[in-house]
Amino acid sequence: MSAALPGPATLSWRDWLLTDTPASRAQAAWGRRYRLWRDFRANTLATGGLVVAVVLIALTLAAPWLATHDPGVQELANRLQPPSMAHWLGTDELGRDVFSRLLYGGRVTLGMVVAVVLMVAPLGLAIGCVAGYAGGALDRVLMRVTDVFLAFPRLILALAFVAAIKPGVTSAIFAIALTAWPPYARLARAETLTIRGTDFIAATRLTGASATRIVFCHVAPLCLPSLVVRVTLDMSSIILTAASLGFLGMGAQPPSPEWGAMIATARRFILDQWWVPTIPGIAIFVASLSFNLLGDGLRDVLDPKQR
Repeated sequence: MSAALPGPATLSWRDWLLTDTPASRAQAAWGRRYRLWRDFRANTLATGGLVVAVVLIALTLAAPWLATHDPGVQELANRLQPPSMAHWLGTDELGRDVFSRLLYGGRVTLGMVVAVVLMVAPLGLAIGCVAGYAGGALDRVLMRVTDVFLAFPRLILALAFVAAIKPGVTSAIFAIALTAWPPYARLARAETLTIRGTDFIAATRLTGASATRIVFCHVAPLCLPSLVVRVTLDMSSIILTAASLGFLGMGAQPPSPEWGAMIATARRFILDQWWVPTIPGIAIFVASLSFNLLGDGLRDVLDPKQR
């Protein structure tokens, strides 16, 4: 007597996700996500980048509970102390605990990065999709505006914008956002030019769907994978730009902790009290490297040309 075939109740989650004959659209979608995660997990460097990025974000979010000292309290009697049990990463020129300021500074720097991404990614996606789908005069106008912003170095344009308003975190966020959206618009436009001539877009148009519905409900979702990869890779440059503005005094203002500002105020101690400027520099390096590795892994998984 032949053995009975296993029923759906006996399938493991892995078998349910990897089946070649999904029973529903949800099962097919979760199966695709699981395959993408499995491919991503096979990349050791990308997985390490994800872990480091998550740990950094978790540490900064938990700063009120993990910080050993008040980041703004000055203890001049303990200024420029080396790392010890009392101050894990030493103290700065005003006797403030470097470890506590590093945690709170991460909230400022990474918070600026998140704010910039949430602003520029939807904006660039919308401009690129509209320009690519509409074509004609609207495409030329939008792309020439994009070219104008691309013609200026990012840091120089951000400095000019901040100087025209006033130094501060809010001004720095808007300045970085002003210079960061053009590459996303260019990428979304290139993807849209490939998609708009496909059969399913023509079929959608024949059903009476408006151009707005086609752009934002059918074209834009297909541009998201490439945009996610570009955003992840660009986060390291946003971190460096935010830290550069802080270093030049155009970002977070004292006594607010910020990684770039911490390096600026302590750069004169680099030879004698090396830990004061070096530690926030290491934090910037680790954060930038983790997002670069994460972006490389996402590109390998999400870009069909890499598969």
